[in-house]
Amino acid sequence: MPKRFSTARGREFGDAVRAALSATGMTAREICEKIDWDPGKLSDLMNGKGGCSEVDVAILLSFCRIVPEERDHLLRLLRETDMKDWWQKHGDHQPILPRTWFEHLQKAKVFTSWCPLVVPGLLQVPDYTRAVILANPNAPHDELEQRVAARQAMQEIFRQRLRSTFYIHEQVLVLPVGGRDVLRDQLHHLLRMLVRPYIDVRIVPTDTGAHAGLGGAFDLMTFDRYEPTVFLDTENSTLIVESAGAVKAHSEVLTSLAAIALDAEQSREKITELAT
Repeated sequence: MPKRFSTARGREFGDAVRAALSATGMTAREICEKIDWDPGKLSDLMNGKGGCSEVDVAILLSFCRIVPEERDHLLRLLRETDMKDWWQKHGDHQPILPRTWFEHLQKAKVFTSWCPLVVPGLLQVPDYTRAVILANPNAPHDELEQRVAARQAMQEIFRQRLRSTFYIHEQVLVLPVGGRDVLRDQLHHLLRMLVRPYIDVRIVPTDTGAHAGLGGAFDLMTFDRYEPTVFLDTENSTLIVESAGAVKAHSEVLTSLAAIALDAEQSREKITELAT
């Protein structure tokens, strides 16, 4: 079945409006009666077919008692729902919960990540996460425990048995983030996670030298209904890549890493060796 046209902005807009409508406790027909809309108009909006002006949407969001900050965010998205590729600027630092990334993760069929510097966030133990955050001068330390809790909460995605492959550089496994004891605990946690048949870790050996992943970390998500999407983080922004050519380029990087990485069993043995 062909993938339907969709963008990250459009999906975030649609999800947020559906959540707002649900929070009213009313049916779609009841809402339409209250704001004097034809039910087909609301249906078209929710299915990405347009037909609503910015004023119309503002009225709907006001009826749903959306807070002003969220209302303004959704109205900005409405103007850009057909635009692919999205540079999200977060200000001084990354948000506690990366909203767009996490909402897409919940829809993903397959998740693939390249992590050349640290253990992937979805596989981190709390003390490892604390050490990473404390080492960052731009992460507000008064948000430390909130950020640790958010990272742990995101790991609940594995309850969905999300098919996940993590490419990790070997140097990550010896970098004493948080100290030797924390690193050892982290390595044992990786081994526990690898018991799950839907999670693979592939180690890129240090002695490989130059490799295709030198451009930096990224995540690739594939979906049943939408085209694949790539996420890249900087210190205070996120780039969401949707254009077919750019997504293909990142897929080629992963293909190259797969060709040089240790296989799943060899990777398990390497982690076991370093954890003992």
